Amino acid sequence: MRNFTVLFVLSLLWPIAYAVSVVDDRDITIEVKRAPIRIVTLLPSLAESVCALNACERLVGTDNFADWPAQVKALPKLGGLYDASVEAIVRLKPDLVLAGKSTRIVQRLESLGIQVIALEPKNLSDVERSLRVIAQALHLPNADEQAKAVWSSAMQSLELAAKSLPSDVLGNTIYFEASTGGYAAGESSFMGGVISKLGLRNIIDKSMGAFPQVNPEFVVRANPHWIVLAEPMAQSLAQRPGWRDMAAVKSNRLCKLTMAQGNVLVRPGPRIGEAAQVLVNCFNRSAAP
Repeated sequence: MRNFTVLFVLSLLWPIAYAVSVVDDRDITIEVKRAPIRIVTLLPSLAESVCALNACERLVGTDNFADWPAQVKALPKLGGLYDASVEAIVRLKPDLVLAGKSTRIVQRLESLGIQVIALEPKNLSDVERSLRVIAQALHLPNADEQAKAVWSSAMQSLELAAKSLPSDVLGNTIYFEASTGGYAAGESSFMGGVISKLGLRNIIDKSMGAFPQVNPEFVVRANPHWIVLAEPMAQSLAQRPGWRDMAAVKSNRLCKLTMAQGNVLVRPGPRIGEAAQVLVNCFNRSAAP
């Protein structure tokens, strides 16, 4: 009986003793008093990060596009950056929402008393930091060490992929189109960091921003060795002014990715090594005699 009483008292004190404070991408300090057990994520990369930290079972809903790992596909889908449903989220009774900084409904959720941590990683350093923030917010034991282990594993996978890059591709220039409308992944973006660590050179330098919109003529003038883009952008190459005559197009130095492959490459989350391997696999196929 005495042991039961001690455990009961400790269970009451535990949420206070283990309250943690984190700073999100709005520079807002958020105190998470108890380990959240009902979590909603509103960016695919955030769902992937939660699962990489072995807390997938705490997810009760995600944005419309989260599809990795496979178990998140069955969770309620709540919308995207600009159309997430407040009502649907409230019905799930989350004790924490992990959202993008630009998610439209963040303030609305907070006004309803729902705790929100806004994280929108744009580069490799941001991914590392967001993993640490999420691990702390989840009240994981040895949170920093767990986040570091996930990050180290991701970077080791990236380094392994880099070792299989064809020697004649090393140092080549690359144009990576991240989304429709001509938005490219710049040198300062998450994908730009992966490209750099593979030993390639991005034609979109840091001064242009993380994801600038560029016109087709800019790419023609830059004349990259490689062009990387996913569906549906890959279908429109022939219609772009001057692209038919580019060396990369003539020599078929093109990485036309599936939608699933494109998702891996543009999501700033823990699948860095997989993203790098997707690129290396394409280079190996295209560079083969």
